[in-house]
Formats: sequence, structure tokens, C-alpha cells
Amino acid sequence: MRRLALLPGLLVAACSSGPEPEPQPQATEGAEQIDCAIGPGSEFGSQCLIEEVMEGETKLLVVRHPDGGFRRFEQLDDGRGLAVVDGADEAQTSYDDGVLEVTVGGDRYRFKAKARDAAGE
Repeated sequence: MRRLALLPGLLVAACSSGPEPEPQPQATEGAEQIDCAIGPGSEFGSQCLIEEVMEGETKLLVVRHPDGGFRRFEQLDDGRGLAVVDGADEAQTSYDDGVLEVTVGGDRYRFKAKARDAAGE
């Protein structure tokens, strides 16, 4: 069984290039940039920012959209990747060549990730 581990320091966009975007006012300093496509039919671009936050014992990833919206994910320790924290839509995930793609509703996100074997390595 293959498990996924998001890489520490985590999240560098899977195919990002070009200039760094201006920090979004709601993102904290040091937020990482990732590729995302916000809305049905949108093209991927490196315009989303991601922050790691702790809520008690739970590690959350907050993805900030360029329009000021955001989505929160719980980082799962069981190798399944991420789960949506807010809203009714569930996350659909796929993994290919070091990239975990997560789809929620009409939004898609690409996270750098590493596959682990069943032993957790």
C-alpha cells in the first residue's frame, strides 16, 4: 500500500516558475506558494499561498486564494494525504510523480508530496 507524506517545509509548487506573487494581505509572512486552479475550468497558476497552523493536536494547512478566499485541510497521518476541514465537499485526491493533486468542488490544488510504503518510509 502506498501512502503519501507531504514534504516538510512543505509546499513548493509542483511546476512553478516566474516571479514571486505579492503577498496576500491575509497570508502570514513566510507562506509558501503552490499551484492552484480556482473555479471550474480554471487553468493552474502559482497564485495560491499556504500556511501551516496547529489547532490543538491537529495540523492544518490553510490555502489562501488570490481573491481573499481560503480553504482549510487537515494533514492526515495515516497516509491518505489531506481532508477538507470546512464545508460539505469532500476532497478527491490523485498522486503522480511527486505531486498530490487535491480537488474540492471546482477548485484544484497541487502539493509536493512523497509516496511512502506501508511501513511509513
